[in-house]
Amino acid sequence: MRFVLWGTYCDNALDKRTPYREEHLAGLQTLKDAGTLITLGPTEGSTHVFGIYEADSLEQVETLVKGDIYWRQGIWTDVKVYPWIQAF
Repeated sequence: MRFVLWGTYCDNALDKRTPYREEHLAGLQTLKDAGTLITLGPTEGSTHVFGIYEADSLEQVETLVKGDIYWRQGIWTDVKVYPWIQAF
């Protein structure tokens, strides 16, 4: 199943993320290599984050997202995950 993530970043995210960025990117690469993460990235200005995941359940994606260093350190301030039906 596919899932979309939509979330927000904290104020001054570009500065605040610096000590956690390497761990964050390494975790994303692991998920990408496993086929779980299709894409993820910020909107221009780094105010929102958008991602697409391939997983067995909503709970699996939510667990992955809540385990990300950006969530644990408050760089992502709110995230929502939704089941997604890809039309095209």
